[in-house]
Amino acid sequence: MKKFLYAAAMAFVAACNNPENNNTPANTTTISPDAPKSIGYSILKTYQHDTSSFTQGLVIYNGNLYEGTGEYGHSNLLKADLSSGKPEKKVPLDPKYFGEGITILRDTVYQLTWQEKVVFAYTLKDFKKVKEFRIETEGWGITTNGQELIVSDGTSNLYYYSPGTFQLLRTQSITEGGSLSYNLNELEYIEGYIYANQWQAPYILKIDPGSGNIIGKIDVTNIWNRVKAKDPVADVPNGIAYDTATKKIFITGKKWPELYEIQLSQ
Repeated sequence: MKKFLYAAAMAFVAACNNPENNNTPANTTTISPDAPKSIGYSILKTYQHDTSSFTQGLVIYNGNLYEGTGEYGHSNLLKADLSSGKPEKKVPLDPKYFGEGITILRDTVYQLTWQEKVVFAYTLKDFKKVKEFRIETEGWGITTNGQELIVSDGTSNLYYYSPGTFQLLRTQSITEGGSLSYNLNELEYIEGYIYANQWQAPYILKIDPGSGNIIGKIDVTNIWNRVKAKDPVADVPNGIAYDTATKKIFITGKKWPELYEIQLSQ
């Protein structure tokens, strides 16, 4: 039966490739006008990264590196030394919580949890927990546009919340080439655009928050392969941080041995 299906499939492919049966000109590729453009990058500098960190959120704020990590019993909110990757300050989460993305707005740190649907708010200076909020979706990635908090839940949606109350303001569907995207994960707001890791894929997506369209894709396959060659235990790419003062972009991944400063080709 398998041989019959294979033969039939090959006959169908041959028919499709026969110019007499195909009105499409040879060597012509149809590209959607809405398809995102490919964005290249170069590595400017490489830093050490703690391989025990299951990175879920990455932030540069006032020149300092902050990270939120996951896994039950190993989730933390931490401030790390950029040059060495070693933690300078760490607050562990209760083992019942799986930590997810973080962001900082007006000296308040917000940290998501995964399936527990709880958001923690801390003071930046001493990591003192000051509030807890409930949300209706899973928590994956979070960033801010300076006014609102923007959250992903692993679907094609982004959710906009009020920082003070975590009241849901609106939901936005994200599309690529006219179709809904998927697996939106760690987020970072950079110069008017939202950048998102796509879970289990080697892509960082550039999203126009006005339209919800993915307008660019960064393929970090080469970096991911480099990381896996150094440490086969390293997991997926996850972690985007932007230093608004220096305009530098940093990326890493879950349990990666390295963190990279990159420059995008715009």
